[in-house]
Amino acid sequence: MKDTIIIEIDHEDLLMEELKKAAQILKEGGTVAFPTETVYGLGANALSEKAIKKIFQAKGRPSDNPLIVHIAKMEDIKPLVREIPLEAAAVMEAFWPGPLTVVLEKTGIIPEGITGGLSTVAIRMPAHPIAAKLIALAGVPVAAPSANISGRPSPTTGAHVVEDLKGKVDAIVIGGSCEVGVESTVLDMTGKTPMILRPGGVTREMLLKVLHSVEIDAALKGEDVVPKSPGMKYTHYAPKAQVYIVKGEEEKVPVKIRELVEQYRRQKKEVGIICFDETYNHYDQGMVKSMGSRTDFKSVAANLFKILREFDETKVEIILAEAVEEVELGQAIMNRLTKAAGYRIIHV
Repeated sequence: MKDTIIIEIDHEDLLMEELKKAAQILKEGGTVAFPTETVYGLGANALSEKAIKKIFQAKGRPSDNPLIVHIAKMEDIKPLVREIPLEAAAVMEAFWPGPLTVVLEKTGIIPEGITGGLSTVAIRMPAHPIAAKLIALAGVPVAAPSANISGRPSPTTGAHVVEDLKGKVDAIVIGGSCEVGVESTVLDMTGKTPMILRPGGVTREMLLKVLHSVEIDAALKGEDVVPKSPGMKYTHYAPKAQVYIVKGEEEKVPVKIRELVEQYRRQKKEVGIICFDETYNHYDQGMVKSMGSRTDFKSVAANLFKILREFDETKVEIILAEAVEEVELGQAIMNRLTKAAGYRIIHV
């Protein structure tokens, strides 16, 4: 077990000095967990195959699941990719730094361990000040999937990271809660038409203000494919309890969930309910947690993984979750919720 260094940054003035310790660990081939605006990431030197392997070991992550490479400034991308198409340059100009990952053809400098054997690499420039300064201080691109045990709900607070990875990584930088709460949008720019491989904080609607056309990858429907980006192949975001999504007309969903709660309680099973502020009072049995207002996608996204982890601290065996409308950021929320449920959806 590693002696993990915990670095807490609670004031802007401490940022640079404290991060120098973590940056040095990255330079020396170690692993550092740190906050981004999406979720906490587990970083290592993206140009070192040896360092990258430590990420997979710490997370228990399958080695054919690609990693995202994080950079600190726009010019850092040039040695990593063969070319930057005009449309890719346009979306980077519009949404970087921010929750958008762009997939481009890689150069030979990128190790095979980053890409899972693919000819492409996924690159992002995070907006979080801690992430941006840590990467800049390290002086290398940083590979960083979410800083959790593979398959578990992604971490949105430092406490989540400590729970999963203390003793498995060299350092954890704690810097508050993540603003977005779901991972970045992954946009493949290597084909004729830009394609969303994973929905996230930058929505299709936002991308269409910059691009003429944006497609949605078929793999998001659960088809078995070779993963072209992180999060496409394996079960993700799953709490210990079994999750079911209840989807349908707004007035019918709470009725169905109440019926299911009764069934499970007769089976002596502890039930949790994930709902919205608007439906919270519809439930008088089970452990009920609201993600926020169904009209406030930002709040729902920020709360989703936190709530899934909160249920892990209870005796709940079954979680019944209300579906989110699949528009704008709701697409990313439903993507994560569907994976947490293992595609178990009850239609009413």
